[in-house]
Amino acid sequence: MDFLTGIKEKETIGIQEILDGCYEGKTVKMNGAIHNIRDMGEVAFVILRKAEGLVQCVYEEGKTAFALAALKEEAAVEVTGVVAAEERAPHGFELRLTDIRVLSEPAEVLPIAVNKWKMNTSLETKLSLRPITLRNVRERAKFKIQEGIVRGFREFLFAQGFTEVRTPKIVSRGAEGGANVFKLNYFNKRAELGQSPQFYKQMMVGVYDRVFEAAPVFRAEKHNTTRHLNEYISLDFEMGYIDGFEDVMAMETGFLKYTMELLRKDYKKELDILGVELPQLERIPQVRFDRAKELVSEKYSRKIRNPFDLEPEEEALIGRYFKEEYGSDFVFVTHYPSKKRPFYAMDDPADDRFTLSFDLLYKGLEITTGGQRIHDYGMILKKMEKRGMNPEDIKDYLMIFKYGMPPHGGLGIGLERLTMRLLDEQNVRETSLFPRDVTRLEP
Repeated sequence: MDFLTGIKEKETIGIQEILDGCYEGKTVKMNGAIHNIRDMGEVAFVILRKAEGLVQCVYEEGKTAFALAALKEEAAVEVTGVVAAEERAPHGFELRLTDIRVLSEPAEVLPIAVNKWKMNTSLETKLSLRPITLRNVRERAKFKIQEGIVRGFREFLFAQGFTEVRTPKIVSRGAEGGANVFKLNYFNKRAELGQSPQFYKQMMVGVYDRVFEAAPVFRAEKHNTTRHLNEYISLDFEMGYIDGFEDVMAMETGFLKYTMELLRKDYKKELDILGVELPQLERIPQVRFDRAKELVSEKYSRKIRNPFDLEPEEEALIGRYFKEEYGSDFVFVTHYPSKKRPFYAMDDPADDRFTLSFDLLYKGLEITTGGQRIHDYGMILKKMEKRGMNPEDIKDYLMIFKYGMPPHGGLGIGLERLTMRLLDEQNVRETSLFPRDVTRLEP
């Protein structure tokens, strides 16, 4: 009888093991995909691609027990070679090959050269060939950095006493309301894809006090712009026993500061590949919604056309203003008009035309929406009545207020938008692994 006792030890090693150990002059085995072959005659460079990065392997005629002509780019191989220091090679070492074992070969030549530093092709082509183009070094670096953002979100919130939850994405009613929902036939019942985990994360505040989730949300918006996706990853948290919505903004500021340090420490290689300069986050300014409009109007001679919402051009100008005046890439815009915020947003006791809510703009683009929520049962019923809403439609959600809830608030961060701004990309599709928009359902 055979038994499994844990991870099986492999003969092959990785890049980090070589960097951490004393392997110079020793023979090792390593696996990976052939990223590129540069034939120089009697000597050739076979570049191996691994999850950790690229490895330079040196093929020498007569010393390597394999025919170079039999190798194909993108073949999966296991190489055997002697580790040698080489400062010009990636990671400062190379493998001088003695043998190569082919594990699998591509059936066809790649339709695009993913081994180039920059793929000179259109975004549409990159997305259509996404399973292949993601193998490019620069493309891979984007999503390693995105991994770091999510990792920072989790690590920071765990340290602040948050509990990670997983909420349903098939719901009976969208949290935001409106027409931008994907409707489903759920066993002959009406259902929707969740626009937000809002109702559920509020429910869980009554259980764990502080909760978070990193998961997809769905918006059936027909916008075909550089900033919209129909499915994106939302980094959500909700926290109870707050003194005000400023507590939520402070928590997000802490998350951003922690995450930038994490990226600087653990993702330097990817940052260098993409030439990313991380923002300074010692402090983030905040400004009221109505004052932000006035400042932009005064400085840039732009007429205020919509007093109840920010247009994309206004967001961009607000970002420009706070960069020029305060040297900040970020700005919290607070006290959005009540008529443009969901029914659960807490109105400002000093002026109920406005809410205790905010957006965070990063380089002139909204990446976060959040604020304080109504926690009083009578107050939320009154606001629903004012908006012509039927409490029976969301009675399960209202249950939490009927049986007691603490003052609480939270936010949702658009992961792809945050990554887009961090990397200075011009289209949010660049920072979505497999984007879903009004025209794209594949791959």
